[in-house]
Amino acid sequence: MRSVVTGRDSEGRPIWNAEYAAFMDRMGFRTMLCKPRHPFTKGQVERLVRHVKENMVAGYEFTDLTRLNEDAMLWCARQAARYRQAADCVPADEHASACMAHAHDIPDPAAAELYLCPRRKISFDGFVSFEGRRFGVPYWYDGQVCRVSREGRCLHIYSDDLSRELVSHEVTWSRRDAWCEGQWADPGQPEELPSQPVTTTLGQAASQPAADPAFAKFDFERMVM
Repeated sequence: MRSVVTGRDSEGRPIWNAEYAAFMDRMGFRTMLCKPRHPFTKGQVERLVRHVKENMVAGYEFTDLTRLNEDAMLWCARQAARYRQAADCVPADEHASACMAHAHDIPDPAAAELYLCPRRKISFDGFVSFEGRRFGVPYWYDGQVCRVSREGRCLHIYSDDLSRELVSHEVTWSRRDAWCEGQWADPGQPEELPSQPVTTTLGQAASQPAADPAFAKFDFERMVM
């Protein structure tokens, strides 16, 4: 993928994407590329995706994406605790003994928070877009961008430097915009009112004007009479 590798050098070594390379350095891990169309590398990954589609997703009904993610985590935990004859082990036990032995603390936790809370630009009407919906941001925040993070059914909106939480929203997965308290300077002002003062006014006269109206020249019946 171009988001991971942009090419190869003269010796065949991968040229990492600049953003992905910075992500590896900050998180303290390395990436090993798998050979494409190979059963013992890419095949294992693709077979796992197929296993989830055929055994968990097929015939499953859910009300929203949050519930789907919660049920998927429970299903994965049950599957990992079962003995697998092909691997001759219990995946959860193997992961705890072999994989977790190589785990270590993140070198820069503050940098990890920046990746967990992606940036979002604030629109002119005070909304940020996240997962296909729009959520309100208080008007007193003078920044043009903020950071968002969803934990279960709660969406947190932070300042750009993560020094302050601006507002939190309950995620209902409705397509309607989610407003917040203090999103407008004047709470009683409806959205339809203009932002600039009105300089042009219209008035209705009490009686008809004495002169002919502007369209009198098109009154051909009166001209004939």
